Amino acid sequence: MAKEKPKVIATSSGPVERIWVKTHVLNKGDELIEVVRHYAGSLLQPGDVLTIAESPVAVVQGRAIPISEIKPGFWASLLWRFVKKVPYGIGLRSPWSMQCAIDEVGLKRILRAAVAGFWGKLLGRSGDFYRVAGKQVAMIDAAHTSGVKEFYECVILGPKDPDGVARELSQALGCSVAVVDANDIFGCKVVGAAPGVNIPWVEEAMRDNPAGQGDNLTPIIILRPHTGCSRNSD
Repeated sequence: MAKEKPKVIATSSGPVERIWVKTHVLNKGDELIEVVRHYAGSLLQPGDVLTIAESPVAVVQGRAIPISEIKPGFWASLLWRFVKKVPYGIGLRSPWSMQCAIDEVGLKRILRAAVAGFWGKLLGRSGDFYRVAGKQVAMIDAAHTSGVKEFYECVILGPKDPDGVARELSQALGCSVAVVDANDIFGCKVVGAAPGVNIPWVEEAMRDNPAGQGDNLTPIIILRPHTGCSRNSD
């Protein structure tokens, strides 16, 4: 659970305080700026960086697709079988998520990525498939992996224009904003950021995935350089 992670974490630039912000289950139709302002606005202080998980951003954009609405075609039904099993999730090893990848970037690009992945494996290299397929494909979360029961039967695509989302939130809230993809295996990757965000600092401060993958409903984490006291400290 997120609350088990330390509130203050050491980074190469000094300690950072993390402030968990609980929300309702975000869904299609929610106004993201208003939601974030409602839950986090009163907590923000000068110098804060607000992070928000990429999956809830995608959900608000209507990019959680029930598998009942996905009809895998020939190529999706074939290609998913060649995706390597990994310990951290299903990814594209599912006909539904593979079909979503094809719909997202086109069959030609997925086929090029599959060829690149094949040759990469022969050369003892990993990651070539996603390098060619692109960031949007890499962010796809397969069905039956979400810890939020409302989306357990959905494939969740990556958010559209995460840099733009971060920029709009930053302008509305008056603070730095980053959209992050975090898990307990690879740590944290910033997938979208407002201008001026120190991306390596955010990734380091979020490396232990403080928001968690389950139903904690804390998709927003505020990062604050720790000075030993804060009005929000326990």
